[in-house]
Amino acid sequence: MAACLPVYPVCATLMALNVEKGAHMATEEHRQATVLRTERGLTIAGTRITLYDVLEYLHAGWPPKLIRDRLDLTDQQVADALAYINTSRAEVEAEYQEVCQTAQEIQQYWEEQSRERCVQIAARPPKPEQEALREKLQAWKAKLKSTS
Repeated sequence: MAACLPVYPVCATLMALNVEKGAHMATEEHRQATVLRTERGLTIAGTRITLYDVLEYLHAGWPPKLIRDRLDLTDQQVADALAYINTSRAEVEAEYQEVCQTAQEIQQYWEEQSRERCVQIAARPPKPEQEALREKLQAWKAKLKSTS
């Protein structure tokens, strides 16, 4: 796994921007309502976006405003998500690592299934109706090879 970038400076920057704009700081109850635990994990309320999605962008070095635009969130949703991540750092990072591990295992499983399926398909004899097409294709390849 790649080393995770610290999120604290990003959270502090976004919160400072909100304070400068005169926005009120979210209360703990409001953050709890913005970040919910669903069957998908820690999710931003009213969306299908998880905190793990936000973390993925943070680890890639994206600033909060670009994350907001990319995920179509409000400033308040991003601020609440970052505050939740900052407050529950160890728990969120641990869950994120589990999600990444599971995703990697699923990807490896399906890549193996795909390789096995390709081997099975390649081992099959060609269908009789495709033989004429194969001969035509081979003739075209030979013609192209001789002209180049």
